[in-house]
Amino acid sequence: MTTTLRPTEPLQRNPDGTRSRRFHVCVNSRPVGEVHLGTDPVFGDAVARVVSLRIDEPDRRRGRGTVAALAAEEVARTWGCRRIEATVPAEPGTPLSLATALGYVARNRSMEKALGDTPPALPDGTRARPMTEEEFVPWQASSSEDYAQEWVRRGVPEAEARAKAASDQAALLPYGLATEDMVLSVLEHEGTVVGTLWLALRGERAYVYDVETVPAHRGRGHGRSLMLLAEAQATAAGNRALGLNVFAGNTPAERLYASLGYTTTSYSLYKPLM
Repeated sequence: MTTTLRPTEPLQRNPDGTRSRRFHVCVNSRPVGEVHLGTDPVFGDAVARVVSLRIDEPDRRRGRGTVAALAAEEVARTWGCRRIEATVPAEPGTPLSLATALGYVARNRSMEKALGDTPPALPDGTRARPMTEEEFVPWQASSSEDYAQEWVRRGVPEAEARAKAASDQAALLPYGLATEDMVLSVLEHEGTVVGTLWLALRGERAYVYDVETVPAHRGRGHGRSLMLLAEAQATAAGNRALGLNVFAGNTPAERLYASLGYTTTSYSLYKPLM
């Protein structure tokens, strides 16, 4: 039996500049699933995204997903893409195993923690205060540069990485410190600045966009204090969960988040297209 992709719509040109197309996964012309393939709104036409891939239950565990994923890669190559990306759930099973077997590499993971009703206390001698305008400018430049370099270290060309960093900050902090629902804090220990926190307070789920301990003060528990601060601010604002992203290979951060009760919800994967 032959597994192929059959388009179900013309190639779409979307308002955000991306293109996309939906396909049926067919076995001898019989539809057994769907693939939705697109390009990235920031990285552009050079990067494809598997928006979704589904195989109907009766046809699973027969290699249909593998063939469909490989066929999607071939479509991406005809579009001129140099890289393909996908996000898969963290639960052990077919999506993550399939992607790994096909050569996809984890770039980062999303983690989340349910929050209680009582904000945690900071350690003695540690306090938080709002970031000042004078502190915001150098912080923003440093944060954007560090973020770009994280992408460069994971195979993204430098120009694309810097464009993504600039685009993300422009979208998330259009009014700087005055941006609604964004809280930027400075953590001090015994009067000395030891770290910064960028937290979004939206809906029932808050999100940590950036947490940074001053290099000279690392290894002294201030990273944990910053995360306790994030939990305290989110809980006080009525949020029921706190999410974050951690890049692959950042072992100290992964261990810290796991020790605080965060669990992985999804992985973002990529694969070069030769």
